[in-house]
Amino acid sequence: MPTLRALECLVAVVDHGSFTAAARELHLSQPALSHQVRTLERELGAQLLERLPRGVRATTAGEVVVEDARTAIRATVRLVERGREAAVGRVGRLRVGCAETLTSAVMGPVLRDWRASRPEVTIELTEASSADVLADHVLADELDVAICPRPSRHEVTASVVGHEELVVVTAGSTSGPAPWAEVGAMSVVHYELTNGLASWLDRTAAEHGVVLEAVTRVRSAHTAARLAASGLGAAIVPTSALPGGSDVSVRRLDPSLTREVVALTRGGPAGLERRFVEHVAQVAGDTVGP
Repeated sequence: MPTLRALECLVAVVDHGSFTAAARELHLSQPALSHQVRTLERELGAQLLERLPRGVRATTAGEVVVEDARTAIRATVRLVERGREAAVGRVGRLRVGCAETLTSAVMGPVLRDWRASRPEVTIELTEASSADVLADHVLADELDVAICPRPSRHEVTASVVGHEELVVVTAGSTSGPAPWAEVGAMSVVHYELTNGLASWLDRTAAEHGVVLEAVTRVRSAHTAARLAASGLGAAIVPTSALPGGSDVSVRRLDPSLTREVVALTRGGPAGLERRFVEHVAQVAGDTVGP
């Protein structure tokens, strides 16, 4: 298989019409350059250069090879350029997963910034309500990185990018902390079991001697917050899922409850993934808490 160096030598000789000038341009000795060309001719089984009284020129076969050699050299140069751009996070493709509650608060600003500063990076976004589902996608090589609460799966690498508090949402204007005993006396807009919040909140409530009585179950924390704001009951939601409006009560739990926000990868994030995770950590620190 011809080497790229041999192709560069051939092109340089043809361009300069001289072994001496080509060797000078490539910082090679003339014997070394001649060896590269002779080796290439042997591999291809054809004479590529015609020696003239003053200089050299390509043979018919040489002209064909030189044309393709130029293409190969340009492609290699482009490959190196793209590789360097990818190494600094300016080109490439990222398959990103995100917990639904974090899409607007965290992922929205990140995607906006990356679109402006890295227009050649394509980001494919997948949302899910379960961190374990996102972890499964990462393990199956269907996602490069996922931003979510810490999953129960331990086969993935989880890098902490922030922390998020969970609060109690109800209709009205109640203020002050919400003790767990008080929450246990309320009708709760709870979560479907496919949402990781369901089992976690039940376990946490049990640790405080409380059983959460579900008036209904929903898949999304955004939906739970909106239903609670409409007066259906209380909802325990992450701050990133809080609804707007003036007739909504948002109270901290007593004792308070927080969860880690992590970046999941198959191994330690590197290259484009690492730069993306660093950006997420910056945004998450500003929006959900360091």
